This record gives sequence, structure tokens and C-alpha cells, in this order.
Amino acid sequence: MLDYKKTGTFLASKRKQAQMTQADVAQKLGVSFQSVSKWENGTLPFPEIPHPVLVLKSEEPGSKQKLAMEYGYSESICHDMINHLVNDIMVMGARPLAVLDTIVCGSAEKETIKSFIKGISDACRENGCSLVGGETSIQPQVVEKGVYVLTSSIAGILSKDKVIDGSGITEGDTVLAVASNGLHTNGYSLVRMLMDQAPQIKLEKIDGETFIEQIMKPHTTYRNAIRNLLECPGIHGMAHITGGGIQGNLCRILPDGLYADIDLSKIKTLPIFRYIQRIGNIDEAEMLSTFNCGVGLIVVVSERYAEQAIRNIAKYHDCYEIGRIRKGNGKVLFRNSVNWESS
Repeated sequence: MLDYKKTGTFLASKRKQAQMTQADVAQKLGVSFQSVSKWENGTLPFPEIPHPVLVLKSEEPGSKQKLAMEYGYSESICHDMINHLVNDIMVMGARPLAVLDTIVCGSAEKETIKSFIKGISDACRENGCSLVGGETSIQPQVVEKGVYVLTSSIAGILSKDKVIDGSGITEGDTVLAVASNGLHTNGYSLVRMLMDQAPQIKLEKIDGETFIEQIMKPHTTYRNAIRNLLECPGIHGMAHITGGGIQGNLCRILPDGLYADIDLSKIKTLPIFRYIQRIGNIDEAEMLSTFNCGVGLIVVVSERYAEQAIRNIAKYHDCYEIGRIRKGNGKVLFRNSVNWESS
């Protein structure tokens, strides 16, 4: 989170970079021209939010972009990028507002650029925010022809007194896992290495879909589940499980003096992860630090409200308990093992 003045300067610079007027931005967001002017001057006119603060985040979909261009998923990769961004700010309790995108390429192919813009705008619409501008940068001396590099920035808003940052986590809290639909946007360097070593896996059928179809599923958006979850009391922390796995992300929200005791045998891993683990002969520690292994989101909730939280999330995604918060300084400790044989 940034202070209002810095945030206003950032928004103004991005708007100018996109060659948009304040009126253009206002029209895109469906707000008044005066509102945009106030934002850029460091004032946030949200009467329903008593102490508004902006949350800003940038993201790119990593090496999954390379596979997306190779196998015809140019529109889908845009959903990966936006869904990832939305999840990142919503775990703090923020409401997504606006997105700015950047496309860097060696040469601008009209149909490819159109598919990117459509994918990004559709993903924004599905997540309740607006694509307010962006930039296409043609850099033939930097990027080879046919290569595209995508990145986006998002702005969200919430009340300062409603920030969910893990500070409320206490001993005895329940740790819930929310299901992913696959790899999301992490682990693709390892996957591409496996594909180079064994090209035949590309057409291998896993749970009724080819390997490529499985690994190119768009990153799950948890927007609706989180919105529904925020109606439940006792939510003390949320972690979006991306690079670094459960340990690398959950540890960021745990207060000093507490650790998460995670029972790996409770994780409902997916067929694609079991296939990758087997075909690559990858040990469990590397799988857990590289992939989400079926857990895309972690919610830490008061034990008293755990069942209510599960019911709220289950309207959109499978949700179940995988651990508890205990006294100690281990941060995230694993016990038992993932069942790599069946879900």
C-alpha cells in the first residue's frame, strides 16, 4: 500500500504514458471526471469506505507466455495474468478497480495484439475491474520477431481498518486449503524442461485431457469466493499460493511466535501434478516448492468460524482443512506426505 500522494502520481504517470485524458479514464471506469482528478491529486472519493487506501501490484505470467504463443493460447494467457493480479490484492481484502497493461514485442502483429487486448479486457470484466489503458512497445533490437512479453499493473481499494495482513492470526486458528485447477502460472521452467526431455508427453492424456490442455488451463480467479468469504467473521489471513508453494507464501503472513502445522496427507492433489511428479521422478520437496500441488489459496480463520468459511468458499471451489496455527517459530512445518497415487 502507498500513501495517497504517491499513488496519485503513479496513476497520473500511467495515464499519460497511455496517452489518455482524465475524461478517458473516467469513461472507462464509469466515474466522474472530478473523481479521476481527485485520485491523481491524492484524494480518494469513496464515501462508502471510511479510510480508503489503494493497493497496487504488477505481474507477468512468466515462462508460461512462451508456451502460450507456441500452442495458440494468446488470449488465455491474458486471463492468467489478470486473475493472478486480482488474487494477489484480494487476499488483503481489496476490491479491484483498474488495470494498465504493457505489451513488448519485436514486431506488432495485428491479430495477436487484438487477441491480447480482448483477453485482458474480458478478464478484467469477469473480475469486476476495468482496463483503463496501456502501452504496446515495439522493440526489434531487444525482442525477436514473434516474441511477446506481457505485464500488467492493478489498482484496488479497501478501508485501512479492513486490511487482512495476518496480524490477527492466533494460536488455534484453522488453516484451510482452497483448490486450484492446475499449475496456474508457476513451475513452467521445470515443465518445459520435461517437455524437452520427453516430447511425447505433449499428447499424453491425463484425466481426459492432453498434457498441453492440462498445463495451459488459465489461473483460477478466487474473486467471487473471497468476496463471499469476507462476509464471514474470523478471517485472519489469506495467502495466494504462487512461486515458492505453500511454505514460500503462507510464511509471509504468519506473526512472530506462531507457526502453521500443515498435514500434507490432507492435500487433494490433482492428476496433472501426480503425472509430473512421476514422469519427472521429482522428489516431494521440489514439487512442493515449485508448484501449488492443488492448493491455490490458503485461508487462516478462527476455529469457531472454520465451518462457515468452508461453506462460503465451497459455493465456488473445493475447500477443506489442512492444518492449525500453533505456538513456535517454525513458520510453516510439514508433516506426513502428499498422496501422489490418488486424490
